[in-house]
Amino acid sequence: MENAQLQEKLEKLLKAYAYYFDVERDVEVEGGSFSATADYHFREENYVATRAHTVYASEQHEYVYFYLTEHLDLETLKKEIDLSREAGAKKVNPHGEHMFSYVTLVILADTIDEDAKKALKRYRYRKNFWLTLRGWMEYHIAAMETSSMTFLSNPAGKEARKNLERNFQPKAN
Repeated sequence: MENAQLQEKLEKLLKAYAYYFDVERDVEVEGGSFSATADYHFREENYVATRAHTVYASEQHEYVYFYLTEHLDLETLKKEIDLSREAGAKKVNPHGEHMFSYVTLVILADTIDEDAKKALKRYRYRKNFWLTLRGWMEYHIAAMETSSMTFLSNPAGKEARKNLERNFQPKAN
């Protein structure tokens, strides 16, 4: 159901993500599929003399799911949120060195219903693992309505929204 204009925008966005993320196209997940996904992994560690004597280590991850549609309604939004959140949560591996994992849904749509916009802006999800001793997971959403060039996000998804704006907002002269 994706038109050529949305596909072009996805290609541009994936080029921006590919600098730091591992990008995969046409990804099947349990219960559905996404046009693309992007995974980011970062590990920082401090050690004494050799890596066998690690003093401190932390890991950060982000799992991004890209969804394209000509029209986004509330029912579809809820379905895609559940699908991406569950798929991302399966990738999270909480352990002593895990700091956080972000699961992000990026939506490119020609039009978005008003009730879907409201729900998107209000959606919050955060899960702590062992009282944050094994890190946490936070869910981000960012969307772009191409017909009005409107950019939206939930409170946690501001950085993903800014990435959409940097790539698609018309440049001021």
